[in-house]
Amino acid sequence: MTLPHIDGAIRDGRHHMQVRVYYEDTDFSGIVYHANYLRFMERGRTNHLRLMGAEQNALFEEAQEETGGFAFVVRSMTLDFLKPARMDDMLDVVTWPIAVKGASIMLAQEVRRGDDVLVKAQVRVAFVSQGRAQPIPKSIRALMKADMA
Repeated sequence: MTLPHIDGAIRDGRHHMQVRVYYEDTDFSGIVYHANYLRFMERGRTNHLRLMGAEQNALFEEAQEETGGFAFVVRSMTLDFLKPARMDDMLDVVTWPIAVKGASIMLAQEVRRGDDVLVKAQVRVAFVSQGRAQPIPKSIRALMKADMA
């Protein structure tokens, strides 16, 4: 079930999702703990797929028919922490695909507060089946490339 007010929105080929910073997201100094940005970005990637019409459960069932026993795994990630976020900040998690190749998808992500970019990331997600990288199923490849146009 897609809930745009919760799942965010796709504008100009980029997924935008709002996240409020809570006390539990911060460290002893009152700024967002670095690992929590990974959680925010994971939610952004998941909701990006959902708003493109690919709720993960349905997508997994369809891909399971094409390639049994598969999973998406984060293969690599680079992050630049530029500025801190603090409790009660409203953040915009922005996600967009850069490339869809063979067995992986490269995504760019930013966590923003207004016009300020706080964190930049590039994430390579690999498609793995039976313990090995496999070509991404056509249904997923078509979905991601459609968003890149």
